Amino acid sequence: MAYKALYRTYRPSTFDEVAGQQHIVKTLKNALNTGKLAHAYLFTGPRGTGKTTMAKLLAKSLNCEDGIGSQCNECKNCKAIIDGTHPDVLELDAASNNSVDDIRELIDKVKYGTILGRYKVYIIDEVHMLSTGAFNALLKTLEEPPEHVIFILATTEPHKIIPTILSRCQRYDFTKVSDKDIKERLRVILEEENIEFNNSAVDLIISLADGGMRDALSILDQVLRYSEDKLNEQDIMDVFSIESTEEKIALIKSVVNSDVKDVLARLNKYSKKGTDIKRLSDDLLGILKDLLIYLTSGNIEYLSYLDEGNVRYLAEFINEDVTLKLIDELLNANKDYKNVGSVFYLFQVTLLKMTTINKEPKKTFVFEKPTFDIEEEKQETPLIEENKPEITIETKIEPVITDILNSNDNEEHVIETANIVEEKPIESPKEVFENNLVSLEEYKIVTDTEIEDHYSISDELMINIMVTGKKELKNELNGKWQELRTLIAHPIYGKYAAMLVDSHILVVSKDVLIIEYPLKKSVEKMNKIEIQKDLQTVLNAVFNKQLFIYAIDRNDSIRFQQAYLNKMQIGRLPKANTVDIEIEVKR
Repeated sequence: MAYKALYRTYRPSTFDEVAGQQHIVKTLKNALNTGKLAHAYLFTGPRGTGKTTMAKLLAKSLNCEDGIGSQCNECKNCKAIIDGTHPDVLELDAASNNSVDDIRELIDKVKYGTILGRYKVYIIDEVHMLSTGAFNALLKTLEEPPEHVIFILATTEPHKIIPTILSRCQRYDFTKVSDKDIKERLRVILEEENIEFNNSAVDLIISLADGGMRDALSILDQVLRYSEDKLNEQDIMDVFSIESTEEKIALIKSVVNSDVKDVLARLNKYSKKGTDIKRLSDDLLGILKDLLIYLTSGNIEYLSYLDEGNVRYLAEFINEDVTLKLIDELLNANKDYKNVGSVFYLFQVTLLKMTTINKEPKKTFVFEKPTFDIEEEKQETPLIEENKPEITIETKIEPVITDILNSNDNEEHVIETANIVEEKPIESPKEVFENNLVSLEEYKIVTDTEIEDHYSISDELMINIMVTGKKELKNELNGKWQELRTLIAHPIYGKYAAMLVDSHILVVSKDVLIIEYPLKKSVEKMNKIEIQKDLQTVLNAVFNKQLFIYAIDRNDSIRFQQAYLNKMQIGRLPKANTVDIEIEVKR
């Protein structure tokens, strides 16, 4: 007899065997017991969570010879449904049968009575793949089918189903199966198959399955073929090219200790082994997430990747600030993986950047005079911080808007700029530091809510900044943004270049730059008054633009954009040529 995959062999034969989805099981049982059945059901949710299995169980419950609601698995009807040969239970794969003709052929059979069972049950899998014509052909029959017909539609993408179909179905949303339910089901199967296993191996399978019961069984099946009916953690890691928790912790330790040699050696090993880099990156992020939870709350109850011993070990040499910086780097890398040709090279660069995070900052200096030559950096000139002149400049600025809101590009902006010192054209970052660089004054935005030593922009002011947006200025900076990396090695301005390059450009004008970070911690550092001059110096060096720089986090970015769209829809946005924004320049 041909081998049968585990997920088919151990497909639940009754509602009681279903892993998770208890809210759906209970509802269907009650409907069967009371006879209050719908004529059309929609089962939706992630792959491998039991949609098709539940549809077959419902079909058995409707046609079992022991009565509605029963699933004896012994009668002729139950056995035929299990084997897929029941004449009254039809399964249709809409991915390959999605035409109008396929649906019309199905509809032609609806009017005929049953052959063996009480109900004709039509299970249409991947129903979102039906064409518009096929949906329309199904519409009338779905709304008023014969009393002996029940439709069960299954999909992973309900948003692709036309509203008129959705409104005619009773919808059930399947969720990812909990780790506890998957573990319990795996234990039953392993014991039934007489397989030796350890808990760490089961936990690793659960992690790889990501809430899918079918995926968990497929992974188990594959590993058992490799390990000859024994289940251990190392075999799973070998089959799926993943690293152990201990290896990931050792890698993080090398990164934090700035041990570049060890980091490169580990990367070389990963490359030869064929390690799944995206999964490794996700796992490192999960470990750091657990560490952040522990560092900020001291609670181990909500840890998902680490046990108490591992998280305490990491906390001995990684503090909250460093953890947040490491998370920022990995989040940026995860966002960029889909845009690069080599995921491995991007991961390598990301780790090398992360090795610089925990280094002690070198003693740096600036010069008393407004210009300096690169050769003069060898002199141990002390940092000048006292007795700086106070200068006040009033100016008008012309802001811009984010990509999704660039609706004002055709407006004329009659806004004058006063008392702005012109900088000499700078061809490249290298020439800046080899020639004379004019030091820049700090800008301070005047708002109603000024917070201690940080700049602050009110919601109203931000909306006004967004109103007069021009897309070309943002595109210009975006196209050259990575040139900031040329200054990362500079002893004075390197750390500011690194801070800027990790941001996402949101709004740009000739006088203002609004940038975005995933975490509020990064925002607080960028908006400190004391570093504004250095940030402007770096930006001016690379782009030859004198810009005030202000940072916001992802949540505020979404909030501002939504507020803008809301005002635009009701016609409450100010006209671009009426916006005046004052900047007060202070020392």
